[in-house]
Formats: sequence, structure tokens, C-alpha cells
Amino acid sequence: MIEVVFNESACGSLKVAQRYGKGKYQGVSSVFICHADGRKPTKKELEEAKYQYEERERRLWENAVPLGGSLADVYGFHLALSLGNISDEIFGQQRQTALEKLYMPCISDSDHQYIQNIVNNAKANLSSIYKRIASGEPIRVWYSKNPDELCGLYWFMNQLAQDEAESKQIFLVKLPEWENREDGIVIQKNSWGDVSAEEWYQYLSLQEQATESFVKMCAGHWRQLQQENAILRAELNGRLVSVPENIYDDFIIREIKAEGETFHEAKLIGRIMGKYRLGIGDGFIHFRIEKMIADGELEIVTQAEKDEPVYRRILKKSDNWNLPEMLNSRFWRKGSE
Repeated sequence: MIEVVFNESACGSLKVAQRYGKGKYQGVSSVFICHADGRKPTKKELEEAKYQYEERERRLWENAVPLGGSLADVYGFHLALSLGNISDEIFGQQRQTALEKLYMPCISDSDHQYIQNIVNNAKANLSSIYKRIASGEPIRVWYSKNPDELCGLYWFMNQLAQDEAESKQIFLVKLPEWENREDGIVIQKNSWGDVSAEEWYQYLSLQEQATESFVKMCAGHWRQLQQENAILRAELNGRLVSVPENIYDDFIIREIKAEGETFHEAKLIGRIMGKYRLGIGDGFIHFRIEKMIADGELEIVTQAEKDEPVYRRILKKSDNWNLPEMLNSRFWRKGSE
């Protein structure tokens, strides 16, 4: 079975899931813990932490069901297609530029080759999948409402619609929006990147076979998005649509409002991602904060240390910061910017 995901973390987790729970549990070699006040953990604390962690991992391993398959069956397309130009060749320079902008807060000069490899590997993966489909192998696509994964699904269905293989067995697994645990707690996963190795097998019961009409529908929708070629795409009211780049600004502004005159950008970004679960990453939030700085709404107080992400810095609200006006007018008067 060919396995396809659109998230780098999901790709790694899915590869582990193929053999997770098979054979004897091997144990862990070490653990790391730290105290909020900066104290170093004692030897006893380290031993207790290792014991607790190992017991938990042992239970997970022994209760897990391996997904099966081999590492070569898993293909990842980490192209972040919800952001940037999609009108042209997806495996070209435009996609690399979009990825560099997205990862801008965290990349160094040496990371540019890593980003180029993402694009090159995706192109090679698609070619390999075409060959395997032509030989009659079935394919399973894992997706969710996360903008990048949903865009990935539509883009990939468009690729399959153009493939000349006569017969295709395409199966889909959509991540549930909500899950009820046995202990009564309801959890929400943002994407397949949030799924642990021991969990993948339990989602196989959600698998459905894609019809030819579904593939064509996705392909047509993707071509429409290509024609619109907005800078951003998002899932709204159950539909993947082109949206303006400032659509998430209101959430950012709300959290800045809760801050004092000065605040740490990294902590702000972390709170926005955890609180609203918008399906956007730290790079895009930083990108919008940079726009607020350029507009004179925020100012930089201190820069990040060398080799740290650029958003590890202190910002302050400028004299131009006018929250009521920003909240009420940003979308209506600035929406076309």
C-alpha cells in the first residue's frame, strides 16, 4: 500500500507506526527533565522520571498494532500549498521561495538547501508513485481540515486525475475533528502531525475508497484555486477557498491586546497557535507581525540572539497602536491591500 501524507511530522510518525509494537520493547536510554525555576534535577528525580516514562512507553508498545508495510511505502509532500503562488509549476522556484518565506524565522543560510530538497524530493516522490500505480498498487491518502493537508489532497487528486494509469485504487482517511477518549476527555488534533506512532492503526476503520467523481471534483477545485492564485488558502464553512493574507490578523491582534506595552514575540506566537489552532505555523504568524512592524503599529525593542529564531525578540506597541480602530476597520478598509 502506497501511503501519502502532507506533513513532515506525520511522515516521520507514519514510518515509525509501520513497525510500532512489533517485537520486544527495547526500552529508553535516557530522559531529560527540567524545573521551571531552573533547578537541576536530582539523581532520584531523573531515575523516577525515566521509570515513569519507560512504563508508559512499554504499555503503549505492548498494546499497539503495527500498521505494516515498509519505509519505502511512505511518501511525504511537505509543500505548504496553502501559502504562496500556485499558478505555475509546483516543483519550481516559486514554491521554494514560498517555503523560504514560511520558514524565514528559523532558517539559516545552510537551510536553503534543505528547503530545495523538500521540493526536489516531492517531485521524485510523485514520479515514483506514478510508476507504482501503473503496476496496480493501491494508494492511501491521509488528510484533514488543516489548510496545508487539505490543499495537499486537492493538489494530489489533480495529479492523479492527469495520470494515464487505467485503474487506480485510491483510499482516503480523514482525521476526525473531535475524538472522545475512554477517560471522557474530548481532544482535537490539528493535523496528522499530531498523531503518535501507536495511534495510526486505529484510524484505519475510517478508510473510504475515493470515487472517480470525487477525484475529478478535487482536481477541478484545485485548478480554480490556481486561477485565483491568492497568497493564502483556508477551509471556511466546509470549503477550501482563496482568502486574503490578513484573514488571521484579528486573532493576532486579540492576543497582542492582552499583552503589556512590551512583550516577547515567541511567547505570543506560541499562545496564538495553542489557543486558536488555526492550522497556520509560527512562520506565517511572524510574517503578519512583520507587516504590523512595517506599518508602524509595533516596534522592535531587542533582537534575537545569534542562531536563534528571529521571533525570539521583544516587541512593543507603538504610538500608532490603536486597537479599537484596528479591530473594526482592518478587514473592511485594509482588506484589499
